[in-house]
Amino acid sequence: MKKHTRTRALVLAGTAAALVASLVAAGPAPAAPAAAKVASVHGGGTILFPYSAEDDIRFTVEAESVPWSKPYPAPGLEKGLPTDARGRVTISHRFKENGFTGTAEAEVDCLVTGGRTATLTAVVTSSNVGWEGKRIGISVQDGQRGEPDRLGFSWGVANVDVKPDGTVAEPRVGTCMAPAPFTEVTKGTFKVTPAPLSPRPAA
Repeated sequence: MKKHTRTRALVLAGTAAALVASLVAAGPAPAAPAAAKVASVHGGGTILFPYSAEDDIRFTVEAESVPWSKPYPAPGLEKGLPTDARGRVTISHRFKENGFTGTAEAEVDCLVTGGRTATLTAVVTSSNVGWEGKRIGISVQDGQRGEPDRLGFSWGVANVDVKPDGTVAEPRVGTCMAPAPFTEVTKGTFKVTPAPLSPRPAA
């Protein structure tokens, strides 16, 4: 019995040694490729708009990049754009003068980042001020080193088209088009996660 036990132990030890030797020879397992960084903007806050300083104006933004996901029926755009994005924007503007609160919800369709600043657009899906179907542009700057966050929007002080006859109109906002973040966020916070543009997909 002891002889069989000793023989069995020697066989197991030899097998273990062989397994260890093969692992050492093979080296460590290759690391899994790192996931591509995804651009995003998350957060919400109240802004101070100089021309409506006593009004309560709030934004929330939840947006992330989904490159090349929204094909267009046009040459060269069949695979979409590197700035394609998804998410939601909500806006609330309470006017102190009459107590009315205008609201809108919009679906994000474009996002691009550069450092701690992001520009995005979204198409309004519901509103109590007649904005349904309108694309709006928003910019967000993630404040650092004690600086406040900042936010800009495409209506109010920007995106005005003066026609040759002198009439003024508000033109349509193109994807990812928004002014610089010209207002200060006084309550709340926004987080911008930057990422480089995604490479073109394979043909």
